Amino acid sequence: MYTNKQKQTALDFYDKLESITKVIQTLEYPSRKTMYCWIDERSDFSRPKLRTRSDNTPEHPRNPTLEVKLEALHRCFELGEDIQCVSEDIGYSRVSIYTWRKKYLTKGTVALMNRKNVPRGKLEPDGSVDSKEMDELRTQVQDMQLEIDILKETIEVLKKDPGIDLRKLCNKEKVVIIDALKYRHPLPKLLQKLQTPRSSYYYHQKLLSQPDKYADLRIQIKQLFDESSERYGYRRIHALLKKQGHRVSEKVVRRIMIECELVVFKRKTKKYTSYQGEITEAVPNVLSRNFHASSPNQKWLTDITEFAIPAGKVYLSPIVDCFDGYLPSWKIGTSPDSELVNSMLDEATSNLKIGEYPLVHTDRGCHYRWAGWISRMNKAGLQRSMSRKGCSPDNSACEGLFGRLKNEMFYNHSWLDVSIEQFIEILNNYLIWYNNERIKLSLGNRSPVETVSKIV
Repeated sequence: MYTNKQKQTALDFYDKLESITKVIQTLEYPSRKTMYCWIDERSDFSRPKLRTRSDNTPEHPRNPTLEVKLEALHRCFELGEDIQCVSEDIGYSRVSIYTWRKKYLTKGTVALMNRKNVPRGKLEPDGSVDSKEMDELRTQVQDMQLEIDILKETIEVLKKDPGIDLRKLCNKEKVVIIDALKYRHPLPKLLQKLQTPRSSYYYHQKLLSQPDKYADLRIQIKQLFDESSERYGYRRIHALLKKQGHRVSEKVVRRIMIECELVVFKRKTKKYTSYQGEITEAVPNVLSRNFHASSPNQKWLTDITEFAIPAGKVYLSPIVDCFDGYLPSWKIGTSPDSELVNSMLDEATSNLKIGEYPLVHTDRGCHYRWAGWISRMNKAGLQRSMSRKGCSPDNSACEGLFGRLKNEMFYNHSWLDVSIEQFIEILNNYLIWYNNERIKLSLGNRSPVETVSKIV
């Protein structure tokens, strides 16, 4: 197919360039196999870049050492050197380098080892372990190391507990772990170990590399959360964003608040109780857990709650209107005595209009069974209602107020350097804010005062 002149020209170019690839690219002939045959026919043939062992015996270029393969992969795919330049430098083709990379990504370093050139004594030190068993041991060690590295990254990067179940990690978290380990372990093994499809990995990796489209929204949510003194959850934050004209899903707001660790602090404590036995005859539960009211001053709820701070104990006795949660009256003191509840009732009844006689529901506490409370109720023409003994759900609407109050202004603050007088002022300011500004979802994102003014 080729003349002697073409053959000699190709060999002359090879002597100058010392690269079969460059000869073929320059002359556009012959094939690589043909060029090797022409070189082999020459009596003075000696291939360039031949590696030699320590005993000076030539080693075939198709069987390089493990160190040569790893060094080539490091230069090409970690340091970013040109593959063609590395190929010419080490004397092995680009195809070989890509083949080594594929084997390394699939089976790791073991796949690059050339068993034919490794002395048998290294694999079998005492002659009792054959190469197959040694491969199995290597695989087990690699699997154990892989599990250790995954758990380590889960604890250090994701800040998870040491006993975390890897199956409970979301795909986004798995991708973060894989990206941290893909230069130490083959990608297919990482995907298999974490049970992550390849398509999911590349999808989430692309998402992580994109800019955050909620960056401005995160700042706005953090600002609203701080303005509420860390009292608003995602529903009320979403309502405020909606008022400001932001069109965003509640789920997005909840996810952003979780990611930014904007969580309303909650704490369970032993509840204060004023029950001292059956002092006087109890009245029936007229309310019967029907906390719905069609108009203001129709149904009232009341109870006493305790605040224990380092400076002492403070007690709050409010009245809650079932219509909109408005607080017609409240009293704050340092002792849960009759004066606390009686003065609260006097203030509330003084603001009633003619013809308004609300039903007042309480628990079975001693304050609501003393003569002073009963005489005031009769004088104002108010109807009494009591919960069943030890049944807090019968007055759950009032208990809910105490829970919200403590979660929003008490539990998430330190009261070490706060005096009793200062705490009473802070609590009183919160209750004023609760009436006038705190929005309620059930009221169409309005405060109780806004609801009453709208009705009027």
